[in-house]
Amino acid sequence: MSTVKCGLIQMGLKGDTSMHPDEIRDKMLEAHLPLIDEAAEKSVQVLCFQEVFTQPYFCPSQDKKWYDAVEKIPDGHTTRLMQEYARRHNMVIVVPIYEEESPGVYYNTAAVIDADGSYLGKYRKSHIPQVAPGFWEKFYFKPGNLGYPVFDTAYLKLGVYICYDRHFPEGWRALALNGAEYIVNPSATVEGLSKHLWELEQTASAAANGVFIGAINRVGTEAPWADQMGRFYGSSYFTNPRGEIEAQATADQDELLIHDIDLDKVREVRNTWQFYRDRRPNTYTALTDIR
Repeated sequence: MSTVKCGLIQMGLKGDTSMHPDEIRDKMLEAHLPLIDEAAEKSVQVLCFQEVFTQPYFCPSQDKKWYDAVEKIPDGHTTRLMQEYARRHNMVIVVPIYEEESPGVYYNTAAVIDADGSYLGKYRKSHIPQVAPGFWEKFYFKPGNLGYPVFDTAYLKLGVYICYDRHFPEGWRALALNGAEYIVNPSATVEGLSKHLWELEQTASAAANGVFIGAINRVGTEAPWADQMGRFYGSSYFTNPRGEIEAQATADQDELLIHDIDLDKVREVRNTWQFYRDRRPNTYTALTDIR
């Protein structure tokens, strides 16, 4: 049996939105570091944080203040710090932050760091919502332009899909076809329409593609946007390739969720369902022609 011990960290905002983004970043990092060390003590091999984990979910506003939250990847403060922790703990770490490619060109990105601290690459969120009220993401993020990379880490083949991406089945399939065994979906998801979908879409996508998925959400409310956004409901979880939730976090607490995933189940499930054998790609070409 080929098992990998994986961890997800969900967390509420530390500090408040009146602070400068650098101050919030420092408080969020300070809160995460003990949980990273705890994960190491419990032998976690692959760890992922929530979407833009060093900041609030600032997209309910259209405020240029939050442009100051951007960092370079891999040369920015947070990525370099996580490289140190990955190397120290022999741990793969997925680091979702607000990325600056160049002045005025910003992405919602996750850096992937291998267990030796080396930077493997990044995924940029592909699907960017612009939905009122509260989701003014196109004010902050360009759509990703790196495709659907899969990272051959020390422990498994890893894909990343970020928050709103999860509503689009094409990316899950692209990641699986590119070799992913485990896909993480760092998110910032509030109650409302998405609550019903939270345990529906990702379990269905795991079953459809024969992969493990780690779904991460933040917790709590963030002033002054709580009235229009509601509550982040946590409930981070791991689903197996049969679409079964194997472990789940609380709805309202900062938490490190740890679970062993059995990679042998990927082959077992795919040999049973044979979705990949029975695919008919030549009959799907019209899908990309429809606008």
